[in-house]
Amino acid sequence: MLKYGLYITCCLFGVISFAQQDSQFTQYMYNTVAINPAYAGSRETTSIFLLHRNQWLGQDGAPITNVVALNSGLFKNQIGIGLSFSNDNIGATTENVVSADMAYNIQFSTTSRLAFGLKTSANFYSLDANKLNIFQQNDPEFQNLNRKISPNIGAGIYYYSDSFFTGFSVPNFIKTKYYTDNEISINKKSIHYYFLAGYIFTINPTLKFKPSFLFKVTEGAPFQLDINANFLIQDKLTIGGSYRMGSAVSGLIGFQISTSWFLGYGYDQETTRLSHFNKGSHEVFLRYEIFKPTRVVSPRFF
Repeated sequence: MLKYGLYITCCLFGVISFAQQDSQFTQYMYNTVAINPAYAGSRETTSIFLLHRNQWLGQDGAPITNVVALNSGLFKNQIGIGLSFSNDNIGATTENVVSADMAYNIQFSTTSRLAFGLKTSANFYSLDANKLNIFQQNDPEFQNLNRKISPNIGAGIYYYSDSFFTGFSVPNFIKTKYYTDNEISINKKSIHYYFLAGYIFTINPTLKFKPSFLFKVTEGAPFQLDINANFLIQDKLTIGGSYRMGSAVSGLIGFQISTSWFLGYGYDQETTRLSHFNKGSHEVFLRYEIFKPTRVVSPRFF
């Protein structure tokens, strides 16, 4: 009976599982270390990041994501380290991920570096059978859905200068299957490949323009492309938009409250038929950074 119950659950959450396995962020550019460990420490300060994402508001079982992350540079920023915790709730499932990142930087010039990163993580995945419609309530298989724990490892490379950045990463090299019965799995985590790049154009002393993109390939699913365009005004206000090919359009806004505090918000509007069943996706984050007195106070745009 287990395989029939799991089959039904897969049908309920198939759209989510197929298109989105790793946590999805519209404002990935502010927490790049989540997808590329080589980014750790690249901001040359200690950075603390908090995020809440409510996806497909109003739709039952839609993803809700929370993130707490910290990364910093050591030994004159030659070494970068990071530690993060993320919580994903999708339908009857909950996934908690604890990750540790380390990056090593090679100085190319006074303004550019090449970093190599390593990510280790532990995934804690659980399914609440009480949220499922089980046809046979006494099925013993559903009494043994204990929390599943799986380790993983990933890597990335990241090159950046004052005005340009690019990187490639694979956050998880190990495929994982949860609650498998014969050929049925409630969740199967495939390998994700990420490639990103962006450039900063200084239009005038008070206005900067940053076009960028994120390209994601997942085994067994269509590729995903995010195209972004942001303006930084007076080193304070960030405003822009994003287009996720075949999926959503987004509006982005952020404000540098002080030298250390930055607050951002993003709204996604679906361009698929899912738009008829939800009120869009909301994403808000807060970043706090500890700057050294010798640092030039000019907010990094990536």
